[in-house]
Amino acid sequence: MKKILALVLALVLVLSLAACGQAGSGSSAPESSSAAAEPTAAPESESAEPFEPASYSIAGLKGPTTMGMVKLMDDAEQGLYDNTYTVTMYGAADEIVPLLSKGELDMAAIPANLAATLYQKTAGQLKVAAVNTLGVLYVVTTGDVEITSVADLAGKTVYSTGKGTTPEYALNYILTQNGLDPATDLTIEYKSESTEVLSAMQTAGDAVAVLPQPYVTTAQMQVEGLKVALNLTEEWDKVSPDSALVTGVLVARTDVIEANPAAFEQFLADYQASIEWVNANTADAAQLVAKYGIVPKAEVAEKALPACNITWLAGSEMKTKLDGYLMTLYEQDTASVGGVMPDSDFYYGA
Repeated sequence: MKKILALVLALVLVLSLAACGQAGSGSSAPESSSAAAEPTAAPESESAEPFEPASYSIAGLKGPTTMGMVKLMDDAEQGLYDNTYTVTMYGAADEIVPLLSKGELDMAAIPANLAATLYQKTAGQLKVAAVNTLGVLYVVTTGDVEITSVADLAGKTVYSTGKGTTPEYALNYILTQNGLDPATDLTIEYKSESTEVLSAMQTAGDAVAVLPQPYVTTAQMQVEGLKVALNLTEEWDKVSPDSALVTGVLVARTDVIEANPAAFEQFLADYQASIEWVNANTADAAQLVAKYGIVPKAEVAEKALPACNITWLAGSEMKTKLDGYLMTLYEQDTASVGGVMPDSDFYYGA
């Protein structure tokens, strides 16, 4: 009898312990919920390579293609990045080309079609990593001239810079897509500099011209009644929504990218953050634009920045927009993109 009683008591004890164990595993237990909410650090992968900072020498032009880089430049001077960035400003792309080709520069912000040309000249030893500036060209007027559409340019004399470069190709494409022949339906007079265009407009009185930002803003401060009639970036989008009027891109040497992919990706993240900051903080950005001599006065820079189309396009979106733009140039003049269209290796990350 004692043995039977002992067995019954043992069975009751086992069942009680099992019930307690089930209750302790329930989600309603405070201790269990608290433990689940505690963040846990992910274990470090044994195969992951440690990040090694890099030093990059970067070229920029005194214009919109570098305006988006001013926050990066300022933060780099304060030593706020893991990488080291040295940005040097140049007055013309011709100064940058030999330095980039000889390996004295790692990266550069340059015109889009020049990037395609250099890709061919260096046998693919250069890649485009991002679009940093869309169109900065505007149709402006003085006097009583009324231009509300591309069609209104018929019969007019239009002053412009950029013969044989982006302004000519972009204007011709937009005119053609709107049914106008650039050679017969209007007169386009090309000048070597924007100051010459402005002088011609002042002499003509009632005049039409194509000018880039930030010079448009400067001209408006000098010439009473000068107004913006058309944004050629918007006109381009109307006739070619799958591409874009691209002004500037960031290029990098292929060997620089391959030497330290992680550091290069970090640079791209830092650069994108700089562009986003510039677009969100116009007044502060204008101070930096003036500080680095891109535009002489912060007042001018602040007014011009919203019209400079500073942007960030990378990866497949960059490839789609830029490839479409380069094709329009190629169809007008194959030499404008280096003789042939760049292949897919030209586009980093796409």
